[in-house]
Amino acid sequence: MQNSVKATVDSLRLPTFQNFVIKMPVDIDEQKAVAACLTDMIEELNTLETKLTKARYLKQGMMQQLLTGRIRLI
Repeated sequence: MQNSVKATVDSLRLPTFQNFVIKMPVDIDEQKAVAACLTDMIEELNTLETKLTKARYLKQGMMQQLLTGRIRLI
């Protein structure tokens, strides 16, 4: 945010990116290890998103049963 152009909406301009220094691993094995780690993280996030979606549907179904009176809490 410190490099963004302040206006009604913050924005970034090309010259800002041209001056960035990006450090990357030189060793190909290290690059592969980083890529594998990122791939594993993406898979884990997808799994968690699927679980969250299922939990939301389960909650929605349970709420519907409570509201229609099919299930009563004592």
